[in-house]
Amino acid sequence: MPLALLALAIGAFGIGTTEFVIMGLLPEVASEYGVTIPTAGHLVSGYALGVVLGAPIMTILGTRVSRKRMLMLLMGLFIAGNVVSALAPTFGLMLTGRVVASLAHGAFFGIGSVVAAGLVAPHKRAGAIAMMFTGLTLANVVGVPLGTYVGQNTGWRATFLLVAGLGVVGLAGVAKLVPEQPRPKGVRIRHEVAAFRNVQVLLAMGMTVLGFGGVFAAITYITPMMTRTAGFADSSVTWLLVLLGLGMVVGNLVGGRYADRHLMPMLYVSLGALSVVLALFTLTAHDKIAAAVTLFLIGALGFATVPPLQKRVLDQASGAPTLASAVNIGAFNLGNALAAWLGGLVIGAGLGYTAPNWVGAALAASALLLAVVSHTLERRAAHGGDGAATDLTGPGAAALAASVPTASAPTRRS
Repeated sequence: MPLALLALAIGAFGIGTTEFVIMGLLPEVASEYGVTIPTAGHLVSGYALGVVLGAPIMTILGTRVSRKRMLMLLMGLFIAGNVVSALAPTFGLMLTGRVVASLAHGAFFGIGSVVAAGLVAPHKRAGAIAMMFTGLTLANVVGVPLGTYVGQNTGWRATFLLVAGLGVVGLAGVAKLVPEQPRPKGVRIRHEVAAFRNVQVLLAMGMTVLGFGGVFAAITYITPMMTRTAGFADSSVTWLLVLLGLGMVVGNLVGGRYADRHLMPMLYVSLGALSVVLALFTLTAHDKIAAAVTLFLIGALGFATVPPLQKRVLDQASGAPTLASAVNIGAFNLGNALAAWLGGLVIGAGLGYTAPNWVGAALAASALLLAVVSHTLERRAAHGGDGAATDLTGPGAAALAASVPTASAPTRRS
């Protein structure tokens, strides 16, 4: 794998840390600003909303510059947002800093996925994407626990300054290691938008929302589930989150490895197994050892879907993958918000802290159903069926290599 992937992974590490570390620092932030915990929670939802809205906006704004330059600009925006958060004298300005930082999130991963895919041979693209996303998964193993520890012991502002420092390292890495990739000729905004007329792109994004939403339905409420149902002490939550993060790392790497060979079977296995494990979590959550093992499996199976889902969008978006790739990152966050809301509804209805696991299982099973529908339509088209079922874009299936500078177009694998 090219060394440039390391620079992308460092940027992903910083972004992943700033996204999730706030969850462990909400009491400290709320106390300093004199707001309630639910109000401080807007720092989480505000970030997620910024990702969803920022992904397409920043990607469109970046169509007139090279991808390397856009990645550098996005890292600069990320740094600025975290510095504002660290120095904010009021809660409103702190929230503004969070939103500013979030605007870089979707576009960085979306454009970064296209750049990562362009650095390797076609049959290694999912692995390259997974390598970049390793930074995000490692953030949950190292960055979030470390940032929480620093924030609780030296002040939460120090954590955001530390994250801004990670952004500086990521920016320097992109500037030094990522090769210059000029904006592809003939690619215009209307071509990028036209990709959303492809039903396969929409189905892939639907899988993203529902599949990853299944994961967040459970882990959003993991603290009360582990402490009040499984019986863990509050001090155990940190290492349980590390265990979850380790599962994410393993699943991400395995998903990247096998998605390059058998993309749709990889989605079938990961989504099917995820729905089963989430359903079982309603039972295993009552035993400490079983709960810990299940938590690792949820992280592994959940992130095993990330590289194949991202590659699926890149493949199906054909010659205009950048915007679709970025919007798919927003789809992950949309799934997070949807699942957290649904999980809160069932808890509020008095069904208990394990009830969100049933929500997650249903979401993952729905994603599996979409995968079956998507693959069925693709096979019909390949055997002379209605081509419109798979490609409604009109301009045709231009090779992904037209937008991803490698020697040849990717081979679609089923």
